[in-house]
Amino acid sequence: MTTPFTGTLPALITPFRDGKVDEAAFGALVERQIVSGVHGLVPNGTTGEAVTLSADEQKRIIALCVEIAKGRVPVVAGIGSPDTAKVIEMARFAKSAGADGALVVTPYYNRPSQDGLVAHFTAVADAGGLPVVVYNVPGRTGVDLLPETLARLARHPMIVGVKDASNQLDRATRQRALCGRDFALLSGDDGTAVGFNAMGGQGCISVTANVAPELCARLQECCAAGDYGSAHDIDLRLSALHRALFMEPSPAPAKYALSRLGLCQEDVRLPLVPVSAATREALDAAMGRAGLL
Repeated sequence: MTTPFTGTLPALITPFRDGKVDEAAFGALVERQIVSGVHGLVPNGTTGEAVTLSADEQKRIIALCVEIAKGRVPVVAGIGSPDTAKVIEMARFAKSAGADGALVVTPYYNRPSQDGLVAHFTAVADAGGLPVVVYNVPGRTGVDLLPETLARLARHPMIVGVKDASNQLDRATRQRALCGRDFALLSGDDGTAVGFNAMGGQGCISVTANVAPELCARLQECCAAGDYGSAHDIDLRLSALHRALFMEPSPAPAKYALSRLGLCQEDVRLPLVPVSAATREALDAAMGRAGLL
């Protein structure tokens, strides 16, 4: 299956107000992303604080995102869990809600073997009904899906791409060689996304795009056109923001930045807390450098 998942796909935050999901703010954020030119949407990922959302909240976020998108861009629903059966259940729901794909993180805490990873993703791809983008983020999950294992998964017609947050740029070239031209290689790190694309990537599931969607979309379009000079110029404008958004655990910095733009409250759910004064100062400066404030 040739994947439509390329370019800038924001890993959407989930805004809260008074402890509940702020659906009005979420809808406005989704619409802002689409009119700014992003190439897809990823609700319920790490940046969406999915691990602190109830199952009903996760389902509502997916359905709401699909409803607002109205087919204008693909929706890749985050449905990760260390329990394969739960992932399959969420995949089936996401499909019924109209999602175009599923972002499935490697199982955290139980840390399966490479064969276990193959079995997990194969089961989801076989039974879930949606094209699967594998999410490899060893720093959060404690397990690393190796390029050779990804190549095994890429042979499955319903496993169409990877979000690579391994922080190993040379993996892009290796994975491209092993997985073929039609397999989507998406960076999971804004700060190295241009380099990732130059080494075989096709886009980024982006935190920075929450705050600067138009610039992130233009950056990816420049890369796709082979105009790496222009992409680098945009990246220079965004480089301080890339860093500031991870000065403290994500998505607290992104939520503060969006609150400065008047788009949502900066509320996060415990165990996350709002960012410190020093991080606020750095974010304000970075947003000013990017021309956002």
